[in-house]
This record gives sequence, C-alpha cells and structure tokens, in this order.
Amino acid sequence: MVQALDKNPKWKGRKGPVVLVIMDGVGYGKYTEGDAVADAHMEALAAFQKNWPTTKLKAHGTAVGLPSDDDMGNSEVGHNAIGCGRVFAQGAKLVSGSIESNAMFEGHTWQKLVENVRKNNSKLHFIGLFSDGNVHSHIDHLKAMLAKAQEAGIKTARVHALLDGRDVGETSALDYIDPFEDYLKGLNAKGADYRIASGGGRMFITMDRYGADWSMVERGWNVHVLGKGRQFASAHEAVETWRKEIPGIIDQDLKEFVIAENGKPVGTIEDGDSVIYFNFRGDRALEMTAAFETGAEFDKFDRVRVPAVEYAGMMEYDGDLHIPAQYLVTPPAIDRTMGEFLALSGTRTLAISETQKYGHVTYFFNGNKLGKFDEKLETYVEIKSDVLPFEQRPWMKCAEIADYVIEAVGSGKYDFIRLNFPNGDMVGHTGVYQAVLCSMEGMDLQLARMKKAVDAAGGVMVLTADHGNADDMFEHEKKTGAVSRKADGSPKAKTSHSLNPVPCVVYDPAFQGEYRKDLAEGLGISSVAATCIELLGFTPPADYDRSVLNWN
Repeated sequence: MVQALDKNPKWKGRKGPVVLVIMDGVGYGKYTEGDAVADAHMEALAAFQKNWPTTKLKAHGTAVGLPSDDDMGNSEVGHNAIGCGRVFAQGAKLVSGSIESNAMFEGHTWQKLVENVRKNNSKLHFIGLFSDGNVHSHIDHLKAMLAKAQEAGIKTARVHALLDGRDVGETSALDYIDPFEDYLKGLNAKGADYRIASGGGRMFITMDRYGADWSMVERGWNVHVLGKGRQFASAHEAVETWRKEIPGIIDQDLKEFVIAENGKPVGTIEDGDSVIYFNFRGDRALEMTAAFETGAEFDKFDRVRVPAVEYAGMMEYDGDLHIPAQYLVTPPAIDRTMGEFLALSGTRTLAISETQKYGHVTYFFNGNKLGKFDEKLETYVEIKSDVLPFEQRPWMKCAEIADYVIEAVGSGKYDFIRLNFPNGDMVGHTGVYQAVLCSMEGMDLQLARMKKAVDAAGGVMVLTADHGNADDMFEHEKKTGAVSRKADGSPKAKTSHSLNPVPCVVYDPAFQGEYRKDLAEGLGISSVAATCIELLGFTPPADYDRSVLNWN
C-alpha cells in the first residue's frame, strides 16, 4: 500500500531542497592505470569526499538484482534500485529463470510466434545485441531460443546481430561471431537453415534511445527488414572488411552489413514471418519496436514497407503503454517507488537530465513507468543532447543541466531535485581516455557551481552514481592485473561498465549533529532512496533498504 509518509522525528530539517546528483558511470577504480575518475583534476568532488560524510555503495550484481556479482551494473537497474529503495530480480535473471524453467517456451507468446511460422512456412527472426554483456541481452538466451525453435520444427531462422563493443571488449565481435557460426552449423546439420542475416554496430544501427537519433533506427530497418546495405558473404567477412577500411573503428560503431548469396539478401523480413527483439532491457528497444508496431501515423522515417509479422519483445519495455503488445517474459513489477511516496506526501519534485539519461531519472527511477504521479507536484525537464559522437563534446550538457538546477534550487519551488550527469557513462563508453578526463572535469565544475547554490539556499546535496565506468577505462589481465596492451604498446581501451563501488556523499552545510558523520558501510545503491526520504523529513517505508545515515 502506498500512502503519505510519516514525519522523521530525528530530523530538524533544512531551509533548502534535497538535491540528488547521480554522477552516471563514476566509481572507485580498482586499478591505478585507467581510472579516469582518480586521474582527472576534480577539486570539487575531492573536497566533498574529504570534508563530508562519505561511503562506498555496491552498484552491480546481486546488489541491483542481477544474477551474480560477476554481472556489471547498468543505468537501468541502477536507477530502478535508487528510485524504489529495494532490490528486484532484474532482466537477465528473469529471462534466465524463464528459460531454465521452460516457462518462456510454454508461454502463449512463444507458442503463437512459432505456430505463425509453421503455418506460413516462413522465417523466425531474432534482432538484438550480440554478446554476453548481460546488460541489454545475453547470447546464451539467443542460443536457447534457437535450440527450442528447432525442437518446435522451425526450419528457417535468421539472426540480425547488433555488435557490442561497449558492454564487452571494444573489438571482440569475432569472439562471438565465430563460435556462434559453429553453433549454427550444429543446428543446421540436423536439417535447419539458421543464419546470421544482417547486422552492424549498436551505436550505428537500431539501438537508439529516447529519440536521440532516429537515423540509427532507419539504418537498422533498412538492413534487417529491407535487406538494403552493403553485402557480404558472412558476418566475419563484414567485420574484417570494415576494420581494414576504417582503421581504429570499434565494434559499437561498425557500419551496417547484409549477408547475401548471388546478390540476394538471405534474411529480409517478409509478410507472415515472426520477429523477436531479444534484448531484455527496454530503453534501446522501444524505437525499433515502434517501427514494427506503429501504423500509418509513424513519421520518424520512411519504412518503405511494413511487413505483416508477429512481433514480440523479450520483455515488456514500457509497462504503462504496454509496449510491445507481445513479450516473452514478464518484467519485475516494481511498485511503491520513492517518487510515488513523495508525491502522496506533498513533496515538490524536479527531475532533470539531458536526452541520453532523461528516461533514467523519470521512467526507470519510477519503476519503469512513464508519466508522473502528480502533475501539480512534479516537473520533468529534458535538455536536448547533441547528436554526435560523445568524445567530440565530452562535457555534454552538464553545464546546461547545472544552470537549470541552480535556478531551481534558488527559486524555492522544489523540495527534492534529482538530476543525472551522463558524462562518466556516455563518454566512458567511447573508450577515448582524454575525452573521459575532460568529461569528468567538466562535470566537476558543475558540482562546484551547484554547491554554492545549495549553500545559499540552506539545502542538502547527496552525490552518488548508478554504476561505475569512467573508473575503469583500460583492459587488465585477470591473473596479474597488468594493463592489456595493443601491438604498439598503448593500453587496450575498455568501454564497458565496471564492477566497482560508487560514492555516496552527504553534503549538509547546516549539519546540526542529528546523525553521525560516519555513514553506514556495505550497502547497495538502493539505500539512496531511504537516505533522501530521511533528509526530506520523512520516515522511509519499513521494507525499504536502510539509509546510509546513522542517527544519533
């Protein structure tokens, strides 16, 4: 049950708002080399950590609902945990459990898609991120579905592979393509015709989010559905060719490819086919889903033709709008979020970020729900992101976000302000170390600016992160910890998230001794919700994970 929160009897209160700053992708590095957070000149963050109560929070694995502590955290589950104050079993864990129990394959959606292919003697298509990064997808899920498709008598299946290089090694595509081709050979030896049909880098085709760059989705539609694009005999050949022609290109940016025989694409999507988008994470699945499911009113690009297919996502990507219409695994029902409790308690709230993370401080923060809990009490602000490679503008929109927040803090209109600085994550994913240093220093300048505003208003600022990234920018040898190096001796860039803890700093310039200056240790980022609720003058729900504050 969700109801207004009780007052916190231990809190004397502050004049100004509580400002929650989510420094996306900023953690405590394990290694000296490659830790751009430590290497950057960040006077403001260093002063916060030196002079104010600080602790480290877990932001990966079981602490955010993922299957094991070998699983890196990500922005989706991180904002879920921060926003709901508890840990829910998340995408990868739910999908793996559904496959292991056979529930996915006994479910209505799987049966419907399979029957459609059998009835029409057509093709079963799989579109998704092609790696074991376990942030958006896992290649083992794809393999399991292909094996079950063969058991169900499906003769023809096509895979549209979105190459990763972001949640896994930046040039690891062939480490997935080659063994997968061998896997398909085993299935095909039993009478199937299963092939990779198209693909390209995840940051070049298909996997846009928040409407930042629909041209990515258009390129994906052209290769997956229409079979329009440069043709190759195999995915292996495509990767090797693009790498030779564009020296230094990494997997996430690889150009599109279409697999063809005798000049004809092997896997266009046609009327009567079935299509599964096998990413379990929703933010980069919604736009391609819209291209398949939206009718004549779709206006983002010219689809040329829209095949009449049975389409399903791995999960429901938007629980409010019920997108997609069909899905294989039911997502976690995240309820009783901090935002809902605060709305019922009369808290005036601002949520703000730029396009790349706007949905994280709104949709994901609110438990995968679009919209507001109270239109009168909540204000959501999106600062439009630049549409260009992040290493070219590593400061991103942090100054514009800070501009808005500084004005909001001084206005007296808000009790609670939450914001996301995307720099450490989005620039961290580029693997360009100099750009990441710049991104960190640009963000730090904004922390200093906001500190002054909080001081003037008599507020409190909580600094934390949803996961690490910028803190671990080089590949390291697992046994020795030494930096992995390229042939020229330079470090191999790491573009994925880290397994490192993240900061939690409570900046409370009007501190009156209500709590101890030593914060609780060993907690996860889900504890941030109770922390903010207490600082707002309320008592957290009994089932929320405890706050970092040790009250006197």
